[in-house]
Amino acid sequence: MSKHIAIISAALGALALTAATIVSVSAQGKMKSEMSGEKTVMVGGAAMFPSRNIIQNAVNSKDHTTLVAAVKAAGLVSTLEGKGPFTVFAPTNSAFGKLPAGTVDNLVKPENKPALTRILTYHVVPGRLEASSLSDRKKLKTVEGEELTVKRSGDKVMIIDAKGDSAAITIPNVNQSNGVIHVVDTVLMPS
Repeated sequence: MSKHIAIISAALGALALTAATIVSVSAQGKMKSEMSGEKTVMVGGAAMFPSRNIIQNAVNSKDHTTLVAAVKAAGLVSTLEGKGPFTVFAPTNSAFGKLPAGTVDNLVKPENKPALTRILTYHVVPGRLEASSLSDRKKLKTVEGEELTVKRSGDKVMIIDAKGDSAAITIPNVNQSNGVIHVVDTVLMPS
């Protein structure tokens, strides 16, 4: 009996230590945010600081590791660290997971860099567009050259791609020093 109690006690101790670590990391992010005086938004478990550029923030989001890897593979890091301003519709890892199996692995191969670059730049619109300026049926000309269309229904904002598929904005208005990110739940595809 005492052996079972010792095992349960050890398991509860490990669970408490894990919970304390998680709270500590979250508290550190909040403390940094409060110390800097910046109004941050949490994305992928990390505070997004308006004083940092798109890349400096994106690399901290555990929900955007696939996007960051794709941006690196496409050679777009320096562009998204640039002056901007840019509006980025940033697909999450789960958005990339909706693509057919093997798509991402294939796209990040060096020989597919042009296709990857085309898809990624299709998620970027020149200028800083807050969610409030994304009016229903508004056409957005992307850096890639084609358009995205906004569809609004109450507070819900959808972005429609050239193929007619839609991505919901799940976290709007994540301000950056060189633009704004809107987190989306689907990868947008040019024609």
